[in-house]
Parts: sequence; structure tokens; C-alpha cells
Amino acid sequence: MAGHPTSPGPDSGTSIDPERAPGTPVLDGLAAPGAGSGPPLPEVAETFLTEYGIDAPRPRLILALLSDGRWWSTNDLVRAGGIAHSVVRSLLRVLDEADEVARDGDRYRLLRPSHYQGATAPMLADPVAHMLPEHPRAATELVRAVAEGPASDLNLDHVAATAETALRRALFLTTRFDLTRRTLLCVGDHDLTSLALALVLPGAKVGVVDLDERVLEHIDTVAERLGVTIHTHSADLRLGLPERLRERADVVFTDPPYTPDGVELFVRRGVEGLADPRKGRVLVAYGASETTPKLAAAVQTRLVRMGLLMEAVLPDFNRYLGGESIGAASDLYVLRPLSKTLPAPAGESARVYSQGVNAKEARGGTDVERARAVLDRVTEDGAGRGHEELGSSPALVGDWPREVCKEVRVRLSTWMDSPTAVGPCAVIDLTGGWDRIAARVALATTADNAYVLVPSSSKWVRDEAGQRAFRSMVEPGMRVRFLRGFGASDLTAIRLERDPEPGGSSGRLLAHVQGRAHGSLTTTLRTGLMEVTAWGGRPVNKRTARQAVASAPAWLPGHTLLDLPEHRFSDLRVLSSELLARVEEVRAG
Repeated sequence: MAGHPTSPGPDSGTSIDPERAPGTPVLDGLAAPGAGSGPPLPEVAETFLTEYGIDAPRPRLILALLSDGRWWSTNDLVRAGGIAHSVVRSLLRVLDEADEVARDGDRYRLLRPSHYQGATAPMLADPVAHMLPEHPRAATELVRAVAEGPASDLNLDHVAATAETALRRALFLTTRFDLTRRTLLCVGDHDLTSLALALVLPGAKVGVVDLDERVLEHIDTVAERLGVTIHTHSADLRLGLPERLRERADVVFTDPPYTPDGVELFVRRGVEGLADPRKGRVLVAYGASETTPKLAAAVQTRLVRMGLLMEAVLPDFNRYLGGESIGAASDLYVLRPLSKTLPAPAGESARVYSQGVNAKEARGGTDVERARAVLDRVTEDGAGRGHEELGSSPALVGDWPREVCKEVRVRLSTWMDSPTAVGPCAVIDLTGGWDRIAARVALATTADNAYVLVPSSSKWVRDEAGQRAFRSMVEPGMRVRFLRGFGASDLTAIRLERDPEPGGSSGRLLAHVQGRAHGSLTTTLRTGLMEVTAWGGRPVNKRTARQAVASAPAWLPGHTLLDLPEHRFSDLRVLSSELLARVEEVRAG
């Protein structure tokens, strides 16, 4: 905590006190009388509370925190009270102008704290706090998992929830719903709600879909250490939900980007994941500052138009290690779909985040001039390699300007959803904030030649480590070359050419799987084993191949190559060699 070193302060997320609600201050005389029945407050405080209106208990809590006489930073007061930063600053400014506080930079303490003892008041009971002491192991493990987890990615609107919040979510889920042998789907899970539920209720089935590969790897690592089962999938939710996750879940949890477009998109994906939307629920962590009610109203209007009943809204249920502008807190919405299908979206947007490359204000895809320059380079590069046909009529994938779309144009969502026949060459534009999925887009191609266009600042091309990571996902099925300054100085084209000779048996098996990236991995590995062993002159039958794949690790089933978490690709290489050795043993025996 950033406050006075001798002050224990509010919940920092590094420890869980099961005897109190998240962020609730530990105050002397907590059972103090309610507002109006205790000793009067100084006039400046009474005036502020009166002018604030019926919501006065919120700033009153800040006064109660300050009444302990210790130093408090503004952010510590925000996190402890769950009150917007602007409101806390306004109260502190009034107290400072009235000479009621001492100030040291951004730290404050009351000069006469005894005058503010009347600020303490009873608080509403927390719905799950009484259950926290029953789960000490889960509490301890979640504190560790949050501390060791990946840093927030501002391009994805990440604000980390406290470990206590993850546990409280799990307790609410398991108390409000019967999840034994049922399925929870977490649509995005930087907050590790999946781990919390798996610890609290091992009998539940838990799935996670996320765009952040670091989150998926962290969840898998912690789950393996704790001996719990969580199925993780990689996907850009703007393009859809992985097939394996559609219509499978009983309950969905999501803490989406806080823009109206972001909330709608993540909730839609959640409803798509429900086995029976009329029996399921979608729980949403959503927060807005009390000073911006129109933003919350816009989100709620969207939810109502989508045919979702707000069955409950629990104020300030979630607490965060940031997000002070909204009080470092958000509400918990319990949504109930009223029909099996949602109405069509008013207008889907790829820009669902509040900041970074996918914010509303960010630059979109390639403009006309740059697009033409890119296509001229494709023609030039193809001619230089003796492939003049590549530049004649390549399929354009992604958000290309209409002026350059002569023949085939494919939506990125279509490209990723199913194999798309496009001819000898495809040019895929990922410059509008799509480059995170460049390797998966490359795997999805059915063309023998492709150019994947990304910003030169993309992690895949800016240094050798990124280039090695890209190659490790698409080779040996594709030959890869990185072409900088492709049409513009800040653009790079990743040139892909299907390799007809991907190496020995192991390389051929990987190439077989990579060439069928939309297919189930259990199926493509099985057919690949049969094809590769036949190529080697010692074929195995379908039964032998199926039995070999059935012995694969638990992380394999239910995946295609397009939704397999990135950290599993190295495991897949090892598995390919092991499967070939296994069928050889069976054949020899």
C-alpha cells in the first residue's frame, strides 16, 4: 500500500481477511450508531454530506476511514471505500480548504480525528463474507496466483481484481447455482475466477476463453500445480467463440471491457456458450463511476434490448487493484436470457476497448493508397519468384478498402470459422488491431501462398524472439519470410509458402495437422498418423491410430489448432513424436 508505513490500510489484494467484506475498513467502534444518531460532524463535513444527497453514506465512509487518524493516500481511500476517485478528491479538497487535514503530497490525515467519530455507521451485510473462513486453502492459493499472474495489458482494458474478489465470485456462483457436474465458462479470465471455482467446487467443469496467451498459460500452470482441471482456449472474441465452447455451458462469467460495445460483445459470446440460454445465466462484472450514470445507463439499455433480464445487481461486489476512476470496484450483474437466441446486434464493432490499438479513436485498417502499394508489392514479389499469377487476383482477407477489392474478399471471421477456398494466393490485412492472432490466421489459410500484413511494431516481427515464436507455430507446414517496408515503411508482410517437403515423419505429421487447422486435433492427428506411416511404407490402421491418440494428455481433446493455447504448441511437437513412437511399438509388438 502507498500510505503511511505503519498503517495497515485497506485490502491490497495480497491478503484476505475472511472476517470482513472486500474493501471494508477495519475501524475502531465498527458498531457505531448510524448517520444522524451519533455525535455531529464538523460543519464542513455535514455540509458536504447534505449537498451530496441521499448517496451521502458513500462519502461518509471516507470520513469514517479518515477518523482513525492515520495517513491515507487518495487511491487507498478509493480502494477501501469503493468510491470514485473524483468524489474522494472533491471531499479531500473541501477538508483541506477548511484546514481539517494535514497533507503530505498525496497523503492526508485528519488533524482532529476525534471530531469525526460520528462518521462511522452500520453497513449492509455482505452476501458471501460469512463463507470466506471456510476456504483458507483457496484464499491462500488465490493470493499467490494473483501475485504471480501476468501484468495487466492496457490494450485489453485489464484491471486486476483482488484475490478475495475471485474467491467471493466462486462462493456466490456455488451458493446461488447448482454447479456440481455442471459447466462454467469464463469469457476472459485475467482475474482467475476459473481457478477460484475449481478450488471451491472441484466437481464443476470449468472452461476459459481468452485472447491473452499469458493468462491462458498462467491458468494452466497453476491448475496443474493445484491438481485441478480447467480447459483453456485461445480466441479473439470479436471473431466468434470457438466451436467446442458453443452451447456447452450452464453459467457464464465475464469481466468485459467497460465500453458499451465491449460489454455487449462479451455478453453475446457468453450467451452463445450457454447450452440452454433460458435455463442459464450470464454473470457480468461491470462498473462505472457514480459521476457518469449515463455510461451505466447506456450499457443497461443494451442489455435490455438484447432480451436479458437483470435478475440482480449487487453493488460494489468486485474490487480491483486499480481502476480508481470507477472507485476500484464494480457491480455484479446476474443476467437471465429470455429466449434461446438474441436479437441481431445493432452494429458490431471491432473496437470494443477503451484504450490502446482497439479503442474507438484508434486508426483502422489500411487506407486506399497503402493498400494499392501493398498489392503492387505482392505482384512484384511474386514475379521475382517466378509466380506471376500471385499478383493477378489474390484473395483479400480482412478490412480492405472497397476501391481495391476486384474479386474475392473474405471476412476475417469467415476465414477463422471454416476452411475457405481462395485460389493460389491470399493477402490478409491485420493492421487494424488484429495482429495478435497473426500466427493463427496464417494456419487458417488454404492457399499455397499467403501474405499476412502486420504493423512493423507487432510482437511477431519486431525482434528475433517474436519471429521465432511465429515460426514455431506454423512450421514445418509453411516456409516463412519476413518482408519489412512492404508497401509502407511501417508495414511488414509475413510471406508464407506451403512446404511440399516438411521433413521426416514427425515434420510430416505436424504439417498434416497444420494444413487442417480448423479440424479437431484428435481427428487430424489420427488421420495424420495413418498418412505418415503409409508414406514411410509401414502403414497403421484406423484403430491403432485412434488408440494412440486416445492416450494423449488431457489438454488435447476439444481443441482445434486455431484455439489451442500458444504454450501448448511446443507440447504438440513433443506429442507428435511420441505418437509416432507409440504406433511403431504397437506395430513391432
